[in-house]
Amino acid sequence: MTVTEVFHPADWRGDRMALDDGWRRRLTDVHRAELLAAVDTVAAAGVPPGEVHAGCFPLPTLGPALARIAGEVTDGRGFAMVTGLPVAGLTGRRQEILALGVASHVGAVVPQGPRRVPVIHVRDEGADPARPTTRSYQHNQRLGFHADPTDVVALLCLRPARTGGLSTIVSSVAVHNEIVRTRPDLAEVLYQPWWHDRRTGDGPDSFHQRPIYGRDEAGRLVGNYGPDYIHSAQRSAHVPPLRPVQLEALEVLDRLTNDPRFTLTMDLRPGDFQVLANRLVLHSRTAYEDDPDPALRRHLIRIWLDTDRGGRIAV
Repeated sequence: MTVTEVFHPADWRGDRMALDDGWRRRLTDVHRAELLAAVDTVAAAGVPPGEVHAGCFPLPTLGPALARIAGEVTDGRGFAMVTGLPVAGLTGRRQEILALGVASHVGAVVPQGPRRVPVIHVRDEGADPARPTTRSYQHNQRLGFHADPTDVVALLCLRPARTGGLSTIVSSVAVHNEIVRTRPDLAEVLYQPWWHDRRTGDGPDSFHQRPIYGRDEAGRLVGNYGPDYIHSAQRSAHVPPLRPVQLEALEVLDRLTNDPRFTLTMDLRPGDFQVLANRLVLHSRTAYEDDPDPALRRHLIRIWLDTDRGGRIAV
C-alpha cells in the first residue's frame, strides 16, 4: 500500500501551539454559578453517577460553548482545555457529578475498568507498573504516549502532584505525516496489524490485533498507538516476537512523540478540564512525587466519552 500525508486541522506542532492560547477556555462567574446550580440539582434528585447526562445537568450559557468545544476536539485541533471549574469545597460525590455533567455536554459517558464505572480516580495506588495487569492510572511513573480506546478522554484535575505529573500531548496526525515524509517504508508498517495487550489477564482475550494507524469508514485517520501495551503483549506465548522492522518503527515513533518540536506540555491545576480526541492526539504523563499528606496528593478524575464523530478503524 502507498501511505500519503493527511491534511487536517489536527496537524499541529507543539512548539507552535504553545504560542496559541486559542485551545484554552476560561470560565466566567456566570458559568461557575451554572455549574454549581446543576450539581445541586443532580445531587438533590439522587441521580446515580452512571445516569448523569446533559438533559439533567442544564447549562444555559455554558452548554452551547461546550458543544462548540466538542466540535473543535473531534473535527478540529483534537484537544481543548477548560479552566476554572469550581472544584474547591465540593464533596467527592459532587466533584464526580461536576465532572460527569460537564463531560456529558461533550459526548456520551462510556463505562471504564473491570467494574465498568463511569469515572476513574487517577491517583497513585502504589501499584507496580511492571505487573502486566497494572493500569496506567494506578502508579506514579512516567507513561508512554498512547491513545485510550474511546472517541474522547477527559480529565478533571482536583489536585496536582507536589512535583511532576505534567500532562504532555502530541498530534498523531503530525507524527504520521512526518513519518510519511521521512520514512515512507515504516509508514506502511504502521498500517499493518500489531498485537496489543488489554491487560485484563493472561487468557487469549487479553490480546488483540489492530494497526497503529488506519482509516475509519469515512476515510479519516485514526491513531491507536500505545507502546507500553504493544511491548506488554509480548508476554503471551501466542504473540510472535516483534520483527526488526517493527522495532525500528517503534523507535521512530518514540523519538518523534518525545521530540520537543512536536510535544505540548500542560501543568494541570485544580479546576482544569482537559479534553482529547484519541484518534487525533496521543497523551502522556511525566513521573511525579506526591505530598506525604494524603489530603494533598495528586488526584484527577478520568472520563471516557463516545461521540457521533469519533471514528473507528474500518474492518
